[in-house]
Amino acid sequence: MSFVPTDPLGLDELLSPEDLAIRDTVRTWAADRILPHIADWYERGELPGIREIARELGALGALGMSLQGYGCAGATAVQYGLACLELEAADSGIRSLVSVQGSLAMYAIWKYGSEEQKQRWLPGMAAGELIGCFGLTEPDIGSDPAAMRTYAKRDGSDWVLTGRKMWITNGSVASVAVVWAQTDEGIRGFAVPTDSAGFSAPEIKHKWSLRASVTSELVMDDVRLPADAVLPGVTGLKGPLGCLSHARYGIVWGAMGAARASFESALDYAKTREQFGKPIGGFQLTQAKLADMALELHKGILLAHHLGRRMDAGTLRPEQISFGKLNNVREAIEICRTARTILGANGISLEYPVMRHATNLESVLTYEGTVEMHQLVLGKALTGLDAFR
Repeated sequence: MSFVPTDPLGLDELLSPEDLAIRDTVRTWAADRILPHIADWYERGELPGIREIARELGALGALGMSLQGYGCAGATAVQYGLACLELEAADSGIRSLVSVQGSLAMYAIWKYGSEEQKQRWLPGMAAGELIGCFGLTEPDIGSDPAAMRTYAKRDGSDWVLTGRKMWITNGSVASVAVVWAQTDEGIRGFAVPTDSAGFSAPEIKHKWSLRASVTSELVMDDVRLPADAVLPGVTGLKGPLGCLSHARYGIVWGAMGAARASFESALDYAKTREQFGKPIGGFQLTQAKLADMALELHKGILLAHHLGRRMDAGTLRPEQISFGKLNNVREAIEICRTARTILGANGISLEYPVMRHATNLESVLTYEGTVEMHQLVLGKALTGLDAFR
């Protein structure tokens, strides 16, 4: 059997025909629909046609992909991971749209919502007809969500919600916001229709990362909600943290998509760019860089596969997700930086994907758990000692 540079470990052999079909379908859609436009969208700092893109992703079955029922595809965790990898190989902003929709907003309603809430929101979200967002991070509260200031108080049978959330993907285009708030009973989640009086979601501009993505602030100014807006299935931080674990799993795969796109760009460039009379890929230092990049890329994909199998078996632990997120995003950034050195000055041009992926990954590195938080999660698991306090 011959050596395949794009699959040096033969990892495709771990995939079923259905896995490969799903992967190839998402890869083809991204190549046709996103890649021809993404550099322009990134340069302009916008994601035009996001609602149409969401409907197309819904038609692919990519929204709430691993959830069961309510119009969701019911795919395996590995299949969902493969989709995340292909989407982020196009751009982190597209994978973020899917992750926030499916792994955060939809997952919260599916896992903790009432049957009425599920019937109201999930079918439309699975189809991409409705977009959701997830409000946890606040302007002054990031890694310590227990200190959130957003508050919901009872007023008769209603709830009145007040506060602000920050760095919210999909916020300005969402039909429903899953918002987490302090209450007298502990932290609760609310399914908030975004057309509610007192709710607004101004878009955040002037970003230098995730530019082809809608990022917003959520402002709740005495938003009055009926009693049935609260998610009844959970109280406390285990609710939002459970959602974040589901989303972080997708990042483990997605980061390797950005890394793969950057590696393949560098590999192609090295075989055609000539210096000193021959392609730069023929020089030892360039080959060393390519070899090291390939090692980390495919080790990361293998790690993602392993975690996916554990999730499908119901044995995946949050600490293991931290292991994957910490390693794969960190290594993906290094792959992008090394790829940039191979491309030289061309590496900073949007004609190539490398710098775009590198800047996107700077956000992915710190959202849904910073490097330091995942290090401390693993440190606590290894030592049994809590360094968070």
